[in-house]
Amino acid sequence: MNGIYKSIAGEREIRERYSRILSRWPVPCEHLRLPTREGETFVVACGPANAPPLLLFHGSGANSAMWMGDAATWSQHFRLFAVDMIGEPGLSAPARPPLASESHALWLDDVMQGLSLARASMAGVSLGGWLALDYATRRPHRIDRIVVLCPGGVGRQKNGILFKAIFLQMFGEWGRKKALEAALGPAPAGAAINPEFAKFVFLIQKHFRPRRVKIPQFSDESLKRLQMPVLAIVGGRDAMLDSFDTKRRLERCVPHASVCLLPDAGHLLREQTTRVLEFLLDSRTIPRHADQVL
Repeated sequence: MNGIYKSIAGEREIRERYSRILSRWPVPCEHLRLPTREGETFVVACGPANAPPLLLFHGSGANSAMWMGDAATWSQHFRLFAVDMIGEPGLSAPARPPLASESHALWLDDVMQGLSLARASMAGVSLGGWLALDYATRRPHRIDRIVVLCPGGVGRQKNGILFKAIFLQMFGEWGRKKALEAALGPAPAGAAINPEFAKFVFLIQKHFRPRRVKIPQFSDESLKRLQMPVLAIVGGRDAMLDSFDTKRRLERCVPHASVCLLPDAGHLLREQTTRVLEFLLDSRTIPRHADQVL
């Protein structure tokens, strides 16, 4: 049995449901399977082939389906590569090399090589935000700009929610729903949630074994290597991360950081498509792309 799933049947059910969801990607796309040192990596690619590249990294316990609400808008301006992170409930390898090492940066070197990219911009959510920042601190010359939403590894990580979520999951489907609400925050009043996607999230919760390790925190020295434009969007009521600490550290250490703190938002930030696009298209932050392709 695959170690990141609770059963073979559960893994199969998640993969089958995910494949059906991907078949409804909002714009024409390609499904790429790239060989890497950590095993095969699955990528959804869309947008004009000659547009500036933008790599997307989802959060823990998720996959590239989370970008479907953004893809139609962003792909008008960028060549999008939504990467299924290794060790998560997508279609990439189940490998989970240590976070506190260069392993994930080396894996992304292979992904970049497989996509024939010398440089790119990156956007990531939570663990995916940590991944983008980790790579940028180690390979700053390969990054044009970064967008992170509630990124791990910057502000203090809150531990209480983990124990609460473990306790609630003992109460079956009701408990899993309450644990998810506690971790991500309730949906804003009037927010429309796709029922099928909600069912998929609960299916993942039911069958997937999430990581239990603490996300490594970046040192001030590491953050100071981020000389590219950075946009961070964080929620003031994030139950998982101290967003005020994230804001303070980024503004202190990253010279070209723009930090937007949404005081009433939790860990899951909704309706940020336009804000992110405006930052990415800001003429003051767009570098030249003469050396995009290897």
